[in-house]
Amino acid sequence: MKQLISFLIALAGLIVCSCGNRQVAFPDDCLTMETPSGKELKVACIFHGSLAFEYDGKVIHVDPVTQMGEMKIDYSAFGVADAIFITHSHPDHLCPQAIDTLSSEGTLLFANAESVAALGRGTALANGDSGEVAEGVRYMAVPAYNTSEGREMFHPKGNGNGYIFDFDGFRVYVAGDTEPIEEMSGLGTVDLAFLPVNQPFTMTVSQCVQAAELIRPKVLVPYHYSDTDLSGLAETLDGIDVKIYESLR
Repeated sequence: MKQLISFLIALAGLIVCSCGNRQVAFPDDCLTMETPSGKELKVACIFHGSLAFEYDGKVIHVDPVTQMGEMKIDYSAFGVADAIFITHSHPDHLCPQAIDTLSSEGTLLFANAESVAALGRGTALANGDSGEVAEGVRYMAVPAYNTSEGREMFHPKGNGNGYIFDFDGFRVYVAGDTEPIEEMSGLGTVDLAFLPVNQPFTMTVSQCVQAAELIRPKVLVPYHYSDTDLSGLAETLDGIDVKIYESLR
């Protein structure tokens, strides 16, 4: 199947924007996938590295951040999260205010050890740790790190996490901040992948292609891409459906 580039501007219903404040929810036109069980998985591409998933009555957030520059997100639009996952402690991924807004007594909070130490709460996950949020919703922490000479200090090996989420057999890979790494070839089937593309901190476009070829997801969504020019990415990846969201800069 020929690749598809879907340019979706936030005003088209994914995000309601007013005076620099974004109020986010799960509208009918958000990214929607069907799992092998026939249930619907909704994905909110909030902005930069912030994502949310709604499945079978459960809501999971990854790296919710309230503010970057002049842009502010109103996380109260989501209500309470069932689980929150943090990849690492950089401020564009770890935001105590967003976590507080999304949390109740029953909210599960998972993060790498450094983030748990900074927050003073949560469950620390090391690379390889796995578990279950609810019946039919599983997770696994996977490596995320820099490999290029001179970039190792941005994301050292063994510190941060990426995550694999398994929604009744539909597998989503949220890579976190990483370059292409050998561990990607062992992730197994990936239905939907989020790969970061903002050199020098994560991947160049050519590295994103390399990572996608290692993973071979059915659908690829570049995220965390700031001002990176992604034109031509889809044409380079034969057989992978590439979707580009303006909100994920």
